[in-house]
Amino acid sequence: MEENSEELRTTTRDSIYRAARSIKRRDNSLYNALRSIYQDSIFVHEISQLWPKLPLLANLRCGLWYSPRFDATCYFKSTDGHTNNLSFNTSRLNLHLPLLAGEKGGCIIVDSTRKGKRFPDSMSKTIPIWSCVLNRSIFNHLKSLCNTDHLIDAGLASDDDHDIDGDNIRQLLDKWDCSLHLPLWVSNTEKASIEARLDEWTRQLDESGADIASLASCLKKPLRPLWVSQKTVIWLNEVPEHDSWDFTPLILVSASASGELLHRTNSELSWNYIPGAGDDEESWARGLSPNVFWTHVDDLIHSGPDLCNQKVAEIVENDRVYRAQRGQEAPQVVVKCSKSNGGVNHAKSDEIFSLSTPKPKVGMMNVDEESLVSWFATTNLAVGASQVAGKASSIDCILNCDQIPISVPLSYVEEHLHLPMKGSKFDRFSISRNLRSAVNFARLKMSLGKKLLVCCQDGEDISVCVCLAILVSLFNEEGAFDGGIYFEEKSITKMEMRRMLIFICKYAVNARPSRGNLKQVFGFLSSQSENSDY
Repeated sequence: MEENSEELRTTTRDSIYRAARSIKRRDNSLYNALRSIYQDSIFVHEISQLWPKLPLLANLRCGLWYSPRFDATCYFKSTDGHTNNLSFNTSRLNLHLPLLAGEKGGCIIVDSTRKGKRFPDSMSKTIPIWSCVLNRSIFNHLKSLCNTDHLIDAGLASDDDHDIDGDNIRQLLDKWDCSLHLPLWVSNTEKASIEARLDEWTRQLDESGADIASLASCLKKPLRPLWVSQKTVIWLNEVPEHDSWDFTPLILVSASASGELLHRTNSELSWNYIPGAGDDEESWARGLSPNVFWTHVDDLIHSGPDLCNQKVAEIVENDRVYRAQRGQEAPQVVVKCSKSNGGVNHAKSDEIFSLSTPKPKVGMMNVDEESLVSWFATTNLAVGASQVAGKASSIDCILNCDQIPISVPLSYVEEHLHLPMKGSKFDRFSISRNLRSAVNFARLKMSLGKKLLVCCQDGEDISVCVCLAILVSLFNEEGAFDGGIYFEEKSITKMEMRRMLIFICKYAVNARPSRGNLKQVFGFLSSQSENSDY
């Protein structure tokens, strides 16, 4: 009798679990996600029209779904603002953002989060910490200039701009706000914890080698975040002009409505609203990218829940074929679909389709292929995506780190080396195994004065790590090629590697090297330094 009772409880529990999972799958369907994103994009557009002169930026990757047009992108991670994990990350400085904000008078940043929060931690804490540390570093830089007579050399005055002098700098310092500005929902305890570390983070930025002088010459007012969500009350007849504030505004727009799932209907269709639907796109987008979504938005929104999956499969496959015909990255991946929800019988074409979402770019949008190659000052070294490797001009040789080879003329074979590498998620030692060959190839070609392009699939991660190893191994402290003489005389430290990475990010704003890949570079450089000492 007891055994039957226990078996009945287990069966009931399993049935409840399966029912809950089925309801969750139905509520989080692809159509519900796309319809929710489209609904939230209307709010984002309305906010952007309140300050039409300010550039609109997407915080990658979630924010990129919420508008068909962005002027630029940025990359602030919520994990840097998580409680007990607060940090200021010098490998994600986003220095193009304050330069853009200084030029335009501010900017609007779009992101979103799942239910339970009005704002993601990237907006609640990561960006406020970042803006405060930058303000403090700029303040220190300006303060140091008050006791010098080299304003023109520092870039704060030029032959065409004589109105900036020591007195003007002192007046600027008197108004420069270095305080920490957090939203009201961050507790006083956590605010005190952040404030206790501001000096340490500012010192890290000052020592990192970041070009603070350029920021100081561009920003005439300190950065300050403002928070806007769908619950924010804005009097439309009292919206202030962005240049009326005594700070450079970073208007942080959380696109989604907070709260539970809501059932919504119109005259044609009904759907369940999903807060933060653009988050974690790998789990729901089925190969669809933000760019492709907005290209076909009308077809997808009007397809309805029953046909949406089939429509997405067709669009993604057509986009894959289009890019494959042009020699771009377009792999085919088998995706197993969940069982039909709510009695809907999906088309058979849903069961297998191509997953080919390209990684979005950090920095300015709508750039041509030539500008996707980033040259590092006068080093003769560049980084870029493999799809443009054969099209960029002024390149003498190519180091291809992509899994897929690129076509080069027969006469060009000796100027090309293919070292296929995988990221640390797929192979923990792939990069470190190939770095010696990569550095030797770079030494051979660059010693002859040739210009070298290092490329990978997206030009953002693996190729950046290879460039980092080349720059540290073959260039001296002044940025001149010496074939490794300076490297043999020193011991590499994480601080030196971080400073070189900041140098790279100054020119390649798309750079997003992963932590695991950077660890392989540091391990390689450390072993090379130990061998030279030995």
